[in-house]
Amino acid sequence: MKQKIMPLITIIALFLLGIFMPVILKQYHLNMLTEIIIFALFAVSYNLLLGYAGLLSFGHAMFFGLSAFVTAIAIIHIPGLSLWNVILIGVGAAVIVGFIIGGLLLRHKGSYFALLTLAFNALFYAIATKWHSVTGGDDGLSITRPGLDLGFTSIPLDSLTNFYYLTLVIMGAAIVFCWYFTHTAMGKTVLLMRENEERMKFLGFNTNISRLILFTFTGALAGLAGVFYTLHFQFVSISAISPDMTTAVLLMVFVGGTKKFWGPLLGVFVYIILQNYLSNITDRWPLVIGVIFVLMVLYVPGGLSDVIMNVWQRFFEKKDNNGGKSATAEEV
Repeated sequence: MKQKIMPLITIIALFLLGIFMPVILKQYHLNMLTEIIIFALFAVSYNLLLGYAGLLSFGHAMFFGLSAFVTAIAIIHIPGLSLWNVILIGVGAAVIVGFIIGGLLLRHKGSYFALLTLAFNALFYAIATKWHSVTGGDDGLSITRPGLDLGFTSIPLDSLTNFYYLTLVIMGAAIVFCWYFTHTAMGKTVLLMRENEERMKFLGFNTNISRLILFTFTGALAGLAGVFYTLHFQFVSISAISPDMTTAVLLMVFVGGTKKFWGPLLGVFVYIILQNYLSNITDRWPLVIGVIFVLMVLYVPGGLSDVIMNVWQRFFEKKDNNGGKSATAEEV
């Protein structure tokens, strides 16, 4: 029981800590923290595909980038559009595309599935690059954040602090919902499908529909992260939908670890911090991060979360009166 609620307790503790961050951090670091929170949802959504369902996708950025562009286009071309409608339109676009593409791809497995997701991502990237009149092409699109209308009052979001709190609440709620999803019947079905799909079919489960639901759901989550990406930077370019963005989220998940729900959260934190500070030191920061990734795959395949759990088991396991182990880190 403790093992099941520990991720939730951790997330809630981080949320409570996040409330005080604008008081503690400078604007530069608060801006970085907002970016970390946004990419945390993106990484968690990807880990639901990779870590829980065993589906390696090289095209997850198409949902992230699509929603990012749809958000910018909606704000620019629909004057007076409320923030809630902007979010709804951006996520809705990801849901529709996820459902359609999922229906086409999920009959394939393994490397075929991975390569087809890469092909669709490349298609969306080409559209974003060539359709200059709509997407801005290489120049991208700039926007102004709409205010937050609560009915009884309106909160301006031109302040980074206000936008940070909005991001913390919505992204935090989405991540907690993802944790809840992994403990639902649907979440357990996905996990069991990864372990033995043939047995699940024998028991009467329609694995194709289950995968389609998961694929669409994770696409919607990535889309929500894409919406806030555009709102945060008030700009979107083709880099948001490029295969490089999928590579980035793949690195985040692998660095943190796929075996634990909180692994991607840790991976995002480490990746964004390294990216920001290394980019100030050298233009070759992607090479440094690439070397770190290769070393982790070779020597720490379980990611940083695996390292932390091993340290916990070694130094913080409880001993019973006879000197035996009474509770492991997994149980705690």
